Amino acid sequence: MRITSSLPDNGVLFTVDDVPGALWTPAGGTGPLVLVGHGGGQHRTAPGMAARVRRFTEAGFAVAVVDAPNHGDRPKDPELSRLAESIPARVAAGESRSALVAELHGLASRRSVPEWRAVLDALHAHLGPVPVGYWGVSMGCGLGVPFVAAEPRVRAAVLGLAPLHSGGGAAAGVTVPVRFLVQWHDELVPREESLALFDALGSTDKTLHANVGGHGEVPVAEVTSGLRFLDRHLRA
Repeated sequence: MRITSSLPDNGVLFTVDDVPGALWTPAGGTGPLVLVGHGGGQHRTAPGMAARVRRFTEAGFAVAVVDAPNHGDRPKDPELSRLAESIPARVAAGESRSALVAELHGLASRRSVPEWRAVLDALHAHLGPVPVGYWGVSMGCGLGVPFVAAEPRVRAAVLGLAPLHSGGGAAAGVTVPVRFLVQWHDELVPREESLALFDALGSTDKTLHANVGGHGEVPVAEVTSGLRFLDRHLRA
């Protein structure tokens, strides 16, 4: 783990094997670690991410965000770029947008899962073996489901706003406690597809939280209650 520069709010930018990430730690020490998967088109220090990170660190969590493949400071990947650029025309031709996005997530996750596991190795070497949770909705869920299924160090996860396709066969492998978010009027992910992913998750300790509104209208209260959920499971 190579620290490259500092950030406001007790944060640093780092790289692990050329994968760029950001880490923030709470004032006065290191708490449990939450890995956050950002949304599509975002990056590790996007303004919305910075605001959420502040909520996490104020609650006593360390937070790490890694640029997903083809995002942020990552070099452009020709295969991912071609698939992403083809989506509008294919949707106009009648293909399912959520299925195409899930195909994109599946391709990206084959790269991101081993990268995130290597980043977690480096973070544990840097912070010590702190408890780990995961938070990711939308693309953060599409890439997060296979990561949580593959990574035994993750104790609990907040997921949602993604269709069953995004979890693929990995959904049954998610057995940790899960808090799952659905926006009832989601214009990007039909609610029945989100509900199918929730149903496919292998955890016997999972709760569904549905709210009115579109894809980007998750209530602020869900962040607060999601933090309480992670606190309960990571500090046990």
